[in-house]
Amino acid sequence: MRRIVFLLLEFVLANTVIHADDWPQWMGPKRDGIWREDKIVQKFPAGGPPVVWRAKVGAGYSGPAIADGRVYVADRLLAPNNKNHNEAAFPHRPKTEIAGSERVLCFDQSSGKQLWKHEYDCPYTISYPSGPRCTPQVKEGKLYTLGAEGHLLCLDAVSGKVLWQHDLMKEYKTKSCLWGHSAHPLIDGNKLICLVGGEGSAVVAFDKDTGKELWRSLTTKQIGYCPPLIETIAGKRVLLVWHAEAAAGLDPETGKELWHYKIDTYQGMSIAMPVLWKEKVLLTAYPQVCVMLDTVSSRDPKPLWQGDRQKGLFSVFSTPLLDNGYIYGSSTTGKLVCINAETGERKWETYKHLNNNRKASAEFFLTRHEDRYFLFTELGDLIIAKLSPAGYEEVDKVHLLPPTTWAFGRDVLWCPPAFAGRCLFVRNDQELVCYSLAGP
Repeated sequence: MRRIVFLLLEFVLANTVIHADDWPQWMGPKRDGIWREDKIVQKFPAGGPPVVWRAKVGAGYSGPAIADGRVYVADRLLAPNNKNHNEAAFPHRPKTEIAGSERVLCFDQSSGKQLWKHEYDCPYTISYPSGPRCTPQVKEGKLYTLGAEGHLLCLDAVSGKVLWQHDLMKEYKTKSCLWGHSAHPLIDGNKLICLVGGEGSAVVAFDKDTGKELWRSLTTKQIGYCPPLIETIAGKRVLLVWHAEAAAGLDPETGKELWHYKIDTYQGMSIAMPVLWKEKVLLTAYPQVCVMLDTVSSRDPKPLWQGDRQKGLFSVFSTPLLDNGYIYGSSTTGKLVCINAETGERKWETYKHLNNNRKASAEFFLTRHEDRYFLFTELGDLIIAKLSPAGYEEVDKVHLLPPTTWAFGRDVLWCPPAFAGRCLFVRNDQELVCYSLAGP
């Protein structure tokens, strides 16, 4: 009898699927802000989630990427004669270059031990000069990074050896945006698609293995900060690009423009990635841009609805998430908003996640997991919450990291989190920390 029980138990365990994912790019494996691992905590243990390890890092807004047992992050070190980066160039470009270097760091996922680093000289001419903005991206043993001043690198993910690189500003005769290159590149097949700038090269596709240019497209005075995205619309794969002057649909294989919609942005602030709903596209930006486009009908898409005081949401830089016909995201002063995707109707708004405080550009990062959400706030708090058209229900909350980057008269934490191996990976300007979120 014992033998039968043992064999049955062995069979059950062998056929139990334990879902564990990497987080190899910004917003996760599918670039959609959904965490699909199982066996995750429902509430935090007393004292908060346990720390697995801590590692020292420099300054920056780059989130971590996790793949194949390694953690990657980009940061910046000031030259020895410079003072604290928070004293420089806010909110305008500095009058002189700020000397320093950018780095790509690789850590062991289990222990936090640094495995390698790649460092290169990189003086800054941008506002908010803390460090790189773009999260590294891992694909097929290669690591891709884009620095704030346009240094595009492909590295061997195991050794850190540079396989190819481009100085985008120098090669394409352009200059960085006011807030630096911030649009996370996109991998599609053999292509690495980037916002670059310059005449006819607002968008450029490179061969991801060799760095060779495959095509270039569009001209715009400012490229903006919005990551490119590929969606299937009316049965066709469309590359969605939202630069500072218009949103456009491109053929991802050739760069040919399929349609465009002219839209003005404040100081070029096209930042949040478009959200697709029933083959329609939501664009949202600070302080008054919110439009749901019908992109299917013609080369000249028309708004299904536009945001106003009662409709829509106006994100500063956080990408909203779609869930069962409703869109959840941030708006202007940090409030969390729920809107009806079909009408734009605002179902509710709250500041509870920010301790009921209104703050300019008080952004947060949303990640959906099963029937709830993880919110990582600019205060360094991690929240588990239920979001539905009925309202905001806070399940649990814990403070993890102190905010360390100065903006609008306060310290903020504007670095996106990563979720992998049943852990949370977050950083500020001083350390990268791995917390266990494994459940029973």
